[in-house]
Amino acid sequence: MDTSVSLESFFQMRTSALVIFLFIFCFHVNAQLSAISGKVSSAGDNKGIAAATVCIPSLHYCTTTDGNGDFTMKNIPQGAYSILFSSLEYDTVKRTVVVANGNIRITVVLNLHMSTLDSVNVKATGKTFGMTRLKDVDGAGIYAGKKSEVIVLKDLTANTATNNSRQLYSKVAGLNIYENDGGAGTQLAIGGRGLDPNRVSNFNTRQNGYDISADALGYPESYYTPPAEVLERIEIVRGAASLQYGTQFGGIINFKMSSGTDTQKIRVVSRLTGGSWGFVNTSTSVGGTVGKLNYFAFYQHKSGNGWRPNSRFNVNTGYVSATLRVTSKLSITAQYTHMDYLEHQPGGLNDRMFSSDPRQSTKARNWFRVDWNLGALLLDYSISRNLTFNSRLFGLLAERSALGAINTVNDQGGPRNYRTDRYSNWGNESRLMYTYNTKKDNPFILLGGVRFYSGHTNREIGLGNAGSGGAKSDFAFDKSNPYDSLSYSRYTYPNHNVALFVENIFRINSRLSIIPGARYENIYTKADGFYNKPQQDLASMYTGDVISNELITENRLNKRSFLIGGIGLSYDENNSMQFYANISQNYRAINFNDMSIVNPNFRVDPDLKDEKGYSADVGVRGHVSNIFTYDLSLFAINYADRIGTVWLTDTSSITYQYTTNIAKSRNLGVESFAEADIWKLIRGSAEKTKLSVFTNISFIDARYVNSKVSAYENKKVEFVPPVIFRTGINFQKNRLSATFQYSYTARQFGDATDATKPSNNGINGIVPAYTVMDFSADFRITRMLSLSGSVNNLANQKYFTRRADSYPGPGIVPADARAYYVTLQFRM
Repeated sequence: MDTSVSLESFFQMRTSALVIFLFIFCFHVNAQLSAISGKVSSAGDNKGIAAATVCIPSLHYCTTTDGNGDFTMKNIPQGAYSILFSSLEYDTVKRTVVVANGNIRITVVLNLHMSTLDSVNVKATGKTFGMTRLKDVDGAGIYAGKKSEVIVLKDLTANTATNNSRQLYSKVAGLNIYENDGGAGTQLAIGGRGLDPNRVSNFNTRQNGYDISADALGYPESYYTPPAEVLERIEIVRGAASLQYGTQFGGIINFKMSSGTDTQKIRVVSRLTGGSWGFVNTSTSVGGTVGKLNYFAFYQHKSGNGWRPNSRFNVNTGYVSATLRVTSKLSITAQYTHMDYLEHQPGGLNDRMFSSDPRQSTKARNWFRVDWNLGALLLDYSISRNLTFNSRLFGLLAERSALGAINTVNDQGGPRNYRTDRYSNWGNESRLMYTYNTKKDNPFILLGGVRFYSGHTNREIGLGNAGSGGAKSDFAFDKSNPYDSLSYSRYTYPNHNVALFVENIFRINSRLSIIPGARYENIYTKADGFYNKPQQDLASMYTGDVISNELITENRLNKRSFLIGGIGLSYDENNSMQFYANISQNYRAINFNDMSIVNPNFRVDPDLKDEKGYSADVGVRGHVSNIFTYDLSLFAINYADRIGTVWLTDTSSITYQYTTNIAKSRNLGVESFAEADIWKLIRGSAEKTKLSVFTNISFIDARYVNSKVSAYENKKVEFVPPVIFRTGINFQKNRLSATFQYSYTARQFGDATDATKPSNNGINGIVPAYTVMDFSADFRITRMLSLSGSVNNLANQKYFTRRADSYPGPGIVPADARAYYVTLQFRM
């Protein structure tokens, strides 16, 4: 037997078989990848619609039509897909196609419409496990080349009754979250990329595209947070949003409220939640469409006692919206929001007190009250096929009052500190979106806009009543002493702002887009008022008796104009991978707190400037086979002219605190988000069952540089965790859904000197690392009835997220212990 021949024949047979196998495999692979092409035209004249958007949501694959309305989507795997066809002035059309062997060509006709367009708006499509991003052009905004996140509330399984921030924002990388409102969910406190989380003050905060903060320029703190139960989505665009939206380094966060259903004349949803420490939440919404009118209304009441003593709260929120489609091209929307709440605040602790018993409270006389009224009138008009107009007229009438003992962690009796603000603001923001160069395959898009804003704040700070019975919430100034009958300070803060902005998408080819933009700001800020300089009776200095008051008046005016610019880039490597980059100048306007004096121990730099700098992103995002979704980015924030205080001594040897631009900080970091559909990976199908694992992690290094205060130089910026890590599991099967998540936040410093030794008042010191776990589940009993529940802080960890120097402290503000919540929902 010739073994050499046999072996040669054997290898020849194996080689031939391998070649045949590879041929069959390649043919099989190619056979499973098809193309979908077609034409999108207008029902009015049957002409092709240029720059229409064609999306397959399940593949995260979008393209736009050319100048003739034609499109092609390549490399589509076999399967059934829902495809969405949309354009700025047409009704969105949904088509279902089945891709087998071979290419598919379809023709779609769109009807003209005029629905409400939001400055930041994208419609929910399919199941997202609660997370997606904005399209390059959405509503009346351009988001190409920018980092964005969209939280889809209907796809979340979370504790929405308490607005639990850990769960709602679990998939947004790099957010530091304060937990300090005792389960009330009234004041959101999140900060991104090393920026202060306090009351979302480093985000430009909006609802349906218009302002909701106390004063967008002079006092950007948000005392109102839209209830998660009535939200459709939460949209976040990072620092590059400054060109379209103006002030703040953090970018924009926009709360998109739900609207009435288009398919029913009336739909009612009612929810009842009960939970730990006497928590009760009731909410009812009603909405629908009658003829040309779409309407939606919502009311929520919640109350509770809180985990700590002296923590009870009572909250009422109402919202109403009505949209009239006047013609197929014109719609007008009117909206009104009211919220009021009263909170009993337990105060802060020092480190020794927290270690002994984090639940204790030494403050029975601290109260916080808010009354918020927002109104808006929105107009949307399609001028032509390629030109749309969007305008928002909005206003705010609001009041917030704080009453309590805030000088020490212990209440030592006597009159309380009382501070009250009244806000009266209005403004208009109008935008034009123009699509041009439509005869080419890659049309350009131009966005231009103008904003006018006028704000007026009245502020009084002084001594309040001691409170009958020791704990009464009587918000009034102390009248017992004739020299204290005047508040320590009283100011008015009028400010005006006119801004012009422009951005343009230049589509160089089907893959590459360049997006330059610029914004011109003209700002007028004024502080007009007085503070009292009390003269103490030296003979009774130990009792603090005041024998006279010297009235010190102030009138400060700051006018400035400046131009900021930026540029973005977007490159589609293929259908499932996109690179993005941007660099934009940012600014943060002078805060009212920084330009006024409330007592003679403070002085203000007459040349105080706005905080300015820039932010930059570079990243890659996409998906792999509709199973794995990711977004990985690097960021940098150059934050110059940061405002702070330094201790100085004048020629008369008097020591005082001086407010000035003291330092620059630079924040560098990495943000990543990934989610994998494990069930689809293993089983190949996820029609009835879904199991996904998500994770996001951020690494941040934020330091002070070029500081006027040597103690700050090269020190880490306070309240910036170097590592934030969150991961979790989402499960859905038929009528059951559940989510478990784990959160880790690394150790952070509580003040700019990076002090490690805690102070007696609890304000300075370390915020130790902490981990928290949460679990939520929802079961749809029938089409109309569902039951859900949550366990927050599952492991009952003892931790805190902040050290407050004023309300709701001062000192350490403990986070809540383990809490249980059950919700029954009825829908008809």
